[in-house]
Amino acid sequence: MDPQRVLIHDPTLRDGHHAVRHQLDRDQIRGYAAAADAAGVPVVEVGHGNGLGASSLQVGRAKLSDDEMLSTVREAMPNSRMAAFMLPGWGTTADLQKAVAHGADVVRIAAHCTESNLTERHLGFLRDAGVEAHGVLLMSHMATPERLAEECALLVKYGAQAVGILDSSGHYLPPDVTQRITAIAEAVDVPMIFHGHNNLGMAMANSVAAAQAGARIIDGCARGFGAGAGNTQLEVLVPVLERMGFPTGIDLYALLDAADLAERELMPAPPTVDSVSIVSGLAGVFSGFKNHVLDISAHWGVDPRDVFFELGRRQVVAGQEDLIVDIVMELRNDTTKRENDGPPRGTARS
Repeated sequence: MDPQRVLIHDPTLRDGHHAVRHQLDRDQIRGYAAAADAAGVPVVEVGHGNGLGASSLQVGRAKLSDDEMLSTVREAMPNSRMAAFMLPGWGTTADLQKAVAHGADVVRIAAHCTESNLTERHLGFLRDAGVEAHGVLLMSHMATPERLAEECALLVKYGAQAVGILDSSGHYLPPDVTQRITAIAEAVDVPMIFHGHNNLGMAMANSVAAAQAGARIIDGCARGFGAGAGNTQLEVLVPVLERMGFPTGIDLYALLDAADLAERELMPAPPTVDSVSIVSGLAGVFSGFKNHVLDISAHWGVDPRDVFFELGRRQVVAGQEDLIVDIVMELRNDTTKRENDGPPRGTARS
Protein backbone atom coordinates (compact mmCIF):
# COMPACT_ATOMS: atom_id res chain seq x y z
CA MET A 1 0.00 0.00 0.00
CA ASP A 2 1.23 3.51 -0.83
CA PRO A 3 2.58 4.90 2.48
CA GLN A 4 1.37 8.37 1.47
CA ARG A 5 -2.19 7.22 0.81
CA VAL A 6 -4.80 8.88 3.03
CA LEU A 7 -8.01 7.07 3.90
CA ILE A 8 -10.93 9.50 3.98
CA HIS A 9 -13.47 8.94 6.73
CA ASP A 10 -16.76 10.80 6.08
CA PRO A 11 -18.96 11.59 9.13
CA THR A 12 -21.40 13.81 7.21
CA LEU A 13 -24.35 11.66 8.33
CA ARG A 14 -23.21 11.66 11.96
CA ASP A 15 -21.50 14.97 12.80
CA GLY A 16 -23.82 16.78 10.41
CA HIS A 17 -26.72 15.70 12.57
CA HIS A 18 -25.65 18.31 15.17
CA ALA A 19 -26.33 21.09 12.69
CA VAL A 20 -29.95 20.04 12.09
CA ARG A 21 -30.81 18.95 15.62
CA HIS A 22 -30.50 15.27 14.63
CA GLN A 23 -33.49 15.46 12.29
CA LEU A 24 -32.25 13.89 9.05
CA ASP A 25 -34.85 11.55 7.59
CA ARG A 26 -34.53 8.24 5.80
CA ASP A 27 -34.55 9.67 2.26
CA GLN A 28 -31.88 12.24 3.11
CA ILE A 29 -29.62 9.63 4.67
CA ARG A 30 -30.13 7.14 1.85
CA GLY A 31 -29.50 9.73 -0.85
CA TYR A 32 -26.22 10.97 0.55
CA ALA A 33 -24.96 7.47 1.39
CA ALA A 34 -25.57 6.35 -2.20
CA ALA A 35 -23.80 9.44 -3.58
CA ALA A 36 -20.77 8.94 -1.32
CA ASP A 37 -20.64 5.28 -2.32
CA ALA A 38 -20.69 6.24 -6.01
CA ALA A 39 -17.77 8.61 -5.41
CA GLY A 40 -15.68 5.88 -3.84
CA VAL A 41 -15.57 7.43 -0.36
CA PRO A 42 -13.96 4.59 1.62
CA VAL A 43 -15.80 4.98 4.94
CA VAL A 44 -19.13 6.71 5.67
CA GLU A 45 -20.16 7.21 9.29
CA VAL A 46 -23.82 7.44 10.30
CA GLY A 47 -25.78 8.06 13.48
CA HIS A 48 -26.96 10.55 16.06
CA GLY A 49 -24.46 13.37 16.43
CA ASN A 50 -23.40 12.07 19.84
CA GLY A 51 -23.28 8.49 18.62
CA LEU A 52 -25.01 5.20 19.31
CA GLY A 53 -27.58 5.30 22.10
CA ALA A 54 -27.39 9.08 22.48
CA SER A 55 -30.85 10.07 21.21
CA SER A 56 -32.39 11.69 24.30
CA LEU A 57 -34.03 14.80 25.68
CA GLN A 58 -30.68 15.96 27.06
CA VAL A 59 -28.85 16.19 23.74
CA GLY A 60 -31.74 15.89 21.28
CA ARG A 61 -33.96 13.12 20.02
CA ALA A 62 -33.17 11.92 16.51
CA LYS A 63 -35.90 11.56 13.92
CA LEU A 64 -34.74 8.00 13.21
CA SER A 65 -33.57 5.26 15.54
CA ASP A 66 -30.02 3.91 15.37
CA ASP A 67 -31.41 0.76 13.77
CA GLU A 68 -33.19 2.74 11.04
CA MET A 69 -30.14 4.83 10.23
CA LEU A 70 -27.75 1.90 10.11
CA SER A 71 -30.00 -0.30 8.01
CA THR A 72 -30.75 2.52 5.56
CA VAL A 73 -27.09 3.34 4.98
CA ARG A 74 -26.05 -0.30 4.73
CA GLU A 75 -28.60 -0.90 1.97
CA ALA A 76 -27.47 2.22 0.08
CA MET A 77 -23.75 1.39 0.06
CA PRO A 78 -22.68 -1.79 -1.75
CA ASN A 79 -19.06 -0.61 -1.89
CA SER A 80 -18.16 1.85 0.85
CA ARG A 81 -17.64 0.67 4.39
CA MET A 82 -20.14 1.80 7.02
CA ALA A 83 -18.96 3.26 10.31
CA ALA A 84 -20.62 3.99 13.64
CA PHE A 85 -19.50 6.11 16.59
CA MET A 86 -20.06 5.56 20.29
CA LEU A 87 -19.33 7.36 23.53
CA PRO A 88 -19.33 5.03 26.56
CA GLY A 89 -22.04 6.30 28.85
CA TRP A 90 -24.35 7.20 25.98
CA GLY A 91 -23.97 3.86 24.24
CA THR A 92 -23.52 0.36 25.62
CA THR A 93 -22.28 -3.01 24.45
CA ALA A 94 -25.86 -3.77 23.42
CA ASP A 95 -25.74 -0.80 21.03
CA LEU A 96 -22.48 -2.09 19.59
CA GLN A 97 -24.03 -5.51 19.08
CA LYS A 98 -26.86 -3.94 17.07
CA ALA A 99 -24.41 -1.93 14.97
CA VAL A 100 -22.43 -5.08 14.20
CA ALA A 101 -25.64 -6.92 13.33
CA HIS A 102 -26.51 -4.16 10.86
CA GLY A 103 -23.18 -4.61 9.12
CA ALA A 104 -21.02 -1.85 10.57
CA ASP A 105 -17.49 -2.37 9.25
CA VAL A 106 -15.78 0.24 11.42
CA VAL A 107 -16.75 1.48 14.88
CA ARG A 108 -15.14 4.39 16.66
CA ILE A 109 -15.13 4.40 20.44
CA ALA A 110 -14.63 7.92 21.75
CA ALA A 111 -13.60 9.18 25.16
CA HIS A 112 -12.57 12.45 26.73
CA CYS A 113 -8.89 13.05 26.01
CA THR A 114 -7.72 11.87 29.44
CA GLU A 115 -10.16 9.00 29.92
CA SER A 116 -9.17 6.30 27.44
CA ASN A 117 -9.58 3.72 30.22
CA LEU A 118 -13.34 4.01 29.68
CA THR A 119 -12.99 2.40 26.25
CA GLU A 120 -11.34 -0.88 27.27
CA ARG A 121 -14.48 -3.03 27.46
CA HIS A 122 -15.95 -1.75 24.21
CA LEU A 123 -12.75 -1.92 22.17
CA GLY A 124 -12.29 -5.45 23.45
CA PHE A 125 -15.79 -6.39 22.35
CA LEU A 126 -15.18 -5.05 18.84
CA ARG A 127 -11.86 -6.85 18.60
CA ASP A 128 -13.53 -10.13 19.53
CA ALA A 129 -16.39 -9.44 17.08
CA GLY A 130 -13.94 -8.98 14.21
CA VAL A 131 -14.98 -5.37 13.55
CA GLU A 132 -12.36 -2.71 12.82
CA ALA A 133 -12.11 -0.68 16.01
CA HIS A 134 -10.88 2.89 16.23
CA GLY A 135 -10.16 4.77 19.44
CA VAL A 136 -10.53 8.57 19.34
CA LEU A 137 -9.96 11.25 21.97
CA LEU A 138 -12.41 14.14 22.27
CA MET A 139 -11.59 17.73 23.28
CA SER A 140 -7.98 16.87 22.61
CA HIS A 141 -6.79 20.47 23.00
CA MET A 142 -7.28 19.99 26.75
CA ALA A 143 -4.31 17.61 27.03
CA THR A 144 -0.62 17.97 26.27
CA PRO A 145 0.89 16.13 23.29
CA GLU A 146 2.66 13.80 25.71
CA ARG A 147 -0.56 12.94 27.53
CA LEU A 148 -2.38 12.32 24.26
CA ALA A 149 0.40 9.96 23.19
CA GLU A 150 0.05 8.02 26.45
CA GLU A 151 -3.73 7.79 26.06
CA CYS A 152 -3.44 6.63 22.44
CA ALA A 153 -0.99 3.93 23.49
CA LEU A 154 -3.62 2.69 25.95
CA LEU A 155 -6.25 2.67 23.19
CA VAL A 156 -3.99 0.42 21.12
CA LYS A 157 -3.42 -1.82 24.12
CA TYR A 158 -7.19 -2.20 24.50
CA GLY A 159 -7.60 -3.25 20.87
CA ALA A 160 -7.86 -0.09 18.73
CA GLN A 161 -6.56 -0.65 15.20
CA ALA A 162 -6.34 3.09 14.56
CA VAL A 163 -6.20 5.98 17.03
CA GLY A 164 -6.44 9.71 16.89
CA ILE A 165 -7.69 13.06 18.03
CA LEU A 166 -10.79 15.13 17.46
CA ASP A 167 -10.53 18.91 17.57
CA SER A 168 -14.00 18.95 19.09
CA SER A 169 -14.09 22.72 19.64
CA GLY A 170 -12.17 23.89 16.57
CA HIS A 171 -9.50 25.35 18.88
CA TYR A 172 -6.30 24.16 17.17
CA LEU A 173 -3.84 25.99 14.98
CA PRO A 174 -1.64 23.92 12.62
CA PRO A 175 1.43 23.83 14.93
CA ASP A 176 -0.80 22.38 17.69
CA VAL A 177 -1.83 19.55 15.38
CA THR A 178 1.72 18.88 14.21
CA GLN A 179 2.96 18.60 17.78
CA ARG A 180 0.22 16.19 18.80
CA ILE A 181 0.31 13.90 15.77
CA THR A 182 4.11 13.78 15.97
CA ALA A 183 3.96 12.80 19.64
CA ILE A 184 1.35 10.12 19.00
CA ALA A 185 3.38 8.70 16.12
CA GLU A 186 6.23 8.02 18.52
CA ALA A 187 3.93 6.06 20.84
CA VAL A 188 1.88 3.86 18.49
CA ASP A 189 2.37 1.76 15.36
CA VAL A 190 -1.19 1.92 14.01
CA PRO A 191 -2.75 4.48 11.63
CA MET A 192 -3.46 7.90 13.16
CA ILE A 193 -6.72 9.82 12.79
CA PHE A 194 -7.46 13.54 12.69
CA HIS A 195 -10.92 15.14 12.79
CA GLY A 196 -11.09 18.91 12.43
CA HIS A 197 -13.68 21.59 13.18
CA ASN A 198 -13.70 25.01 11.56
CA ASN A 199 -14.57 27.41 14.38
CA LEU A 200 -11.43 29.48 13.77
CA GLY A 201 -11.33 28.80 10.03
CA MET A 202 -8.43 26.38 10.49
CA ALA A 203 -10.03 22.99 9.71
CA MET A 204 -8.42 22.60 6.29
CA ALA A 205 -4.99 23.83 7.38
CA ASN A 206 -5.12 21.61 10.45
CA SER A 207 -6.09 18.56 8.39
CA VAL A 208 -3.20 19.17 5.99
CA ALA A 209 -0.84 19.58 8.96
CA ALA A 210 -2.08 16.25 10.33
CA ALA A 211 -1.39 14.49 7.03
CA GLN A 212 2.06 16.03 6.79
CA ALA A 213 2.82 14.88 10.35
CA GLY A 214 1.84 11.29 9.54
CA ALA A 215 -1.93 10.95 10.08
CA ARG A 216 -3.33 8.60 7.43
CA ILE A 217 -7.04 8.70 8.30
CA ILE A 218 -8.48 12.19 7.84
CA ASP A 219 -12.12 13.14 8.41
CA GLY A 220 -14.13 15.43 6.18
CA CYS A 221 -17.82 16.26 5.70
CA ALA A 222 -19.66 17.35 2.58
CA ARG A 223 -19.81 21.16 2.54
CA GLY A 224 -18.29 20.96 6.04
CA PHE A 225 -21.67 19.81 7.41
CA GLY A 226 -21.14 19.40 11.14
CA ALA A 227 -21.33 20.86 14.63
CA GLY A 228 -20.51 24.51 15.31
CA ALA A 229 -18.85 26.10 12.29
CA GLY A 230 -18.70 22.69 10.67
CA ASN A 231 -15.96 20.21 9.84
CA THR A 232 -13.14 20.05 7.32
CA GLN A 233 -14.86 20.44 3.94
CA LEU A 234 -14.58 17.06 2.24
CA GLU A 235 -14.78 18.09 -1.41
CA VAL A 236 -11.98 20.61 -0.82
CA LEU A 237 -9.90 18.30 1.36
CA VAL A 238 -9.64 15.53 -1.23
CA PRO A 239 -8.19 17.58 -4.14
CA VAL A 240 -5.90 19.48 -1.77
CA LEU A 241 -4.48 16.23 -0.41
CA GLU A 242 -4.12 14.87 -3.94
CA ARG A 243 -2.19 17.96 -5.05
CA MET A 244 0.12 17.56 -2.06
CA GLY A 245 0.96 13.96 -2.94
CA PHE A 246 -1.49 12.17 -0.65
CA PRO A 247 -3.69 9.99 -2.90
CA THR A 248 -7.22 9.16 -1.73
CA GLY A 249 -8.68 7.07 -4.57
CA ILE A 250 -11.87 9.15 -4.64
CA ASP A 251 -13.57 10.23 -7.89
CA LEU A 252 -13.52 14.04 -7.79
CA TYR A 253 -16.51 14.72 -10.05
CA ALA A 254 -18.68 12.20 -8.21
CA LEU A 255 -17.53 13.68 -4.88
CA LEU A 256 -18.51 17.15 -6.06
CA ASP A 257 -21.90 15.74 -7.07
CA ALA A 258 -22.30 14.25 -3.58
CA ALA A 259 -21.42 17.61 -2.01
CA ASP A 260 -23.95 19.40 -4.21
CA LEU A 261 -26.58 16.88 -3.20
CA ALA A 262 -25.69 17.34 0.48
CA GLU A 263 -26.07 21.11 0.26
CA ARG A 264 -29.36 20.75 -1.57
CA GLU A 265 -30.90 17.95 0.48
CA LEU A 266 -29.34 17.83 3.96
CA MET A 267 -28.83 21.35 5.24
CA PRO A 268 -30.70 24.66 5.32
CA ALA A 269 -27.36 26.31 4.45
CA PRO A 270 -23.70 25.26 4.63
CA PRO A 271 -21.99 25.99 7.98
CA THR A 272 -20.29 29.35 8.37
CA VAL A 273 -17.69 30.73 10.74
CA ASP A 274 -20.06 33.07 12.56
CA SER A 275 -19.40 35.18 15.64
CA VAL A 276 -20.60 32.57 18.12
CA SER A 277 -18.51 29.85 16.46
CA ILE A 278 -15.40 32.01 16.76
CA VAL A 279 -15.98 32.55 20.46
CA SER A 280 -16.68 28.83 20.93
CA GLY A 281 -13.37 27.98 19.25
CA LEU A 282 -11.42 30.52 21.27
CA ALA A 283 -13.00 29.28 24.49
CA GLY A 284 -12.32 25.64 23.60
CA VAL A 285 -15.95 24.53 24.00
CA PHE A 286 -17.47 21.44 22.35
CA SER A 287 -18.95 22.53 19.01
CA GLY A 288 -22.09 20.46 19.60
CA PHE A 289 -23.10 22.88 22.37
CA LYS A 290 -23.85 25.68 19.89
CA ASN A 291 -27.60 25.21 19.43
CA HIS A 292 -28.17 24.50 23.13
CA VAL A 293 -26.31 27.66 24.15
CA LEU A 294 -28.11 29.81 21.58
CA ASP A 295 -31.55 28.50 22.59
CA ILE A 296 -31.10 28.87 26.34
CA SER A 297 -29.28 32.21 26.13
CA ALA A 298 -31.98 33.70 23.92
CA HIS A 299 -34.72 32.51 26.28
CA TRP A 300 -33.13 34.20 29.30
CA GLY A 301 -31.67 37.25 27.57
CA VAL A 302 -28.01 36.40 28.16
CA ASP A 303 -25.16 37.03 25.72
CA PRO A 304 -24.18 33.59 24.36
CA ARG A 305 -20.57 34.74 24.01
CA ASP A 306 -20.37 35.13 27.78
CA VAL A 307 -21.82 31.65 28.17
CA PHE A 308 -19.20 30.10 25.88
CA PHE A 309 -16.29 31.77 27.67
CA GLU A 310 -17.64 30.61 31.02
CA LEU A 311 -18.12 27.07 29.71
CA GLY A 312 -14.52 27.16 28.56
CA ARG A 313 -13.28 28.50 31.88
CA ARG A 314 -14.96 25.60 33.65
CA GLN A 315 -13.69 23.10 31.04
CA VAL A 316 -17.17 21.70 30.46
CA VAL A 317 -17.25 18.72 28.07
CA ALA A 318 -19.83 16.78 26.04
CA GLY A 319 -22.30 15.07 28.35
CA GLN A 320 -22.46 18.08 30.69
CA GLU A 321 -25.12 19.93 28.71
CA ASP A 322 -27.13 20.46 31.89
CA LEU A 323 -24.47 22.94 33.08
CA ILE A 324 -25.43 25.31 30.27
CA VAL A 325 -28.66 26.16 32.11
CA ASP A 326 -26.79 26.67 35.38
CA ILE A 327 -24.30 29.04 33.78
CA VAL A 328 -26.97 31.01 31.92
CA MET A 329 -28.92 31.50 35.14
CA GLU A 330 -25.82 32.59 37.05
CA LEU A 331 -24.94 35.12 34.36
CA ARG A 332 -28.53 36.37 34.26
CA ASN A 333 -28.64 36.78 38.03
CA ASP A 334 -25.31 38.64 38.02
CA THR A 335 -26.60 41.02 35.35
CA THR A 336 -29.87 41.58 37.20
CA LYS A 337 -27.99 42.28 40.44
CA ARG A 338 -25.74 44.85 38.78
CA GLU A 339 -28.75 46.58 37.23
CA ASN A 340 -30.64 46.65 40.53
CA ASP A 341 -27.65 47.87 42.53
CA GLY A 342 -27.14 50.83 40.23
CA PRO A 343 -23.85 52.73 39.98
CA PRO A 344 -21.32 52.52 42.81
CA ARG A 345 -21.80 55.03 45.66
CA GLY A 346 -20.35 58.43 44.86
CA THR A 347 -20.92 58.26 41.10
CA ALA A 348 -23.46 60.43 39.40
CA ARG A 349 -26.34 58.96 37.47
CA SER A 350 -26.47 60.10 33.85
